[in-house]
Amino acid sequence: MRTAVVIGTGLIGTSAALALAGRGVAVHLVDHDGERARTAAALGAGTDQPPEGPVDLAIIAVPPAYTATALADAMRAGIARGYLDVASVKGGPRRELQGLALDLSAYIGTHPMAGKERSGPLAATADLFEGRPWVLTPTRDTDTEVLNLALELVALCRAVPVVMDADAHDRAVALVSHTPQLISSMVAARLREADETAVRLCGQGIRDVTRIAASDPRMWVEILSANPGPVADVLAGVAADLDETVRSLRRLQSADEAERRGGVEGIEDVLRRGNAGRARVPGKHGTAPASYEIVAVLISDQPGELARIFADAGRAGVNVEDVRIEHATGQQAGLVQLMVEPAAAPELTASLRDRGWSIRQ
Repeated sequence: MRTAVVIGTGLIGTSAALALAGRGVAVHLVDHDGERARTAAALGAGTDQPPEGPVDLAIIAVPPAYTATALADAMRAGIARGYLDVASVKGGPRRELQGLALDLSAYIGTHPMAGKERSGPLAATADLFEGRPWVLTPTRDTDTEVLNLALELVALCRAVPVVMDADAHDRAVALVSHTPQLISSMVAARLREADETAVRLCGQGIRDVTRIAASDPRMWVEILSANPGPVADVLAGVAADLDETVRSLRRLQSADEAERRGGVEGIEDVLRRGNAGRARVPGKHGTAPASYEIVAVLISDQPGELARIFADAGRAGVNVEDVRIEHATGQQAGLVQLMVEPAAAPELTASLRDRGWSIRQ
């Protein structure tokens, strides 16, 4: 691939353009908002000038509601040899295109499984897709050259290609992306009218659950409007669990021992099923999930402290597999949770203590 057009210079489009431009591809940027295209160009994502002739690949990075229209316009104009979109739903846009009687051999639907709470070109980074799954949904009509162009794009963005059926993809993202967004927003909405004293007690758990609730509502209305059925199906299952959990909690308030026992069993059931589901979430680099030991270190909120603790862990010869930071309420301090292989935890604990760090059990 030598040339590309990116139509839509938001987070995903600009990030793809940055990755391609950084690897020598001549990228042309198009957006209905010229200022966004100029901003992306100023970031080094390419040029906002139109190409002189057809390019190798056109990447459509507009909201799902406009994906089919933008694709149809580009294909009718013959701006590229191959066309793909990066919308977060796949079945709907393809069916819309089929209804327009277009030759879809030059098109493939794709979806990079990456994003941020922030949107727009200023949030874009060239490494946004590195190591992330990038779904490809070819059909029997997809031209081999177009599939190869899509695979080349994924490789240049250093993502991991995953081939799926379009409708299976939409059911999958309803479960692992779209429903979690709504549930995160629902939990965060409980905080809106909460007493200030309660809000001050927020810890890492509520921060983890509500992190994605900071996402742009307008963007998510567009996404959910393109995949409402599968999301509603998942939420219906969650609602059934929620109803049963509420009933179990009410039973725990009963004076009857048998009722309380039934309540305990109901709560334990949902928690254990949650354990089993969480255990299926892939671990590092998509491998099977691993069980790590946590070494919790008290750290002050001062410049260089994180760098120092990682350097000291390196001197101990221990690889930190993952890390979390839990900030203390009302204090300029927090806990850094270093996750390591269980066998390495005692060695790391002793080494950090020797270097003056306070370890919390």
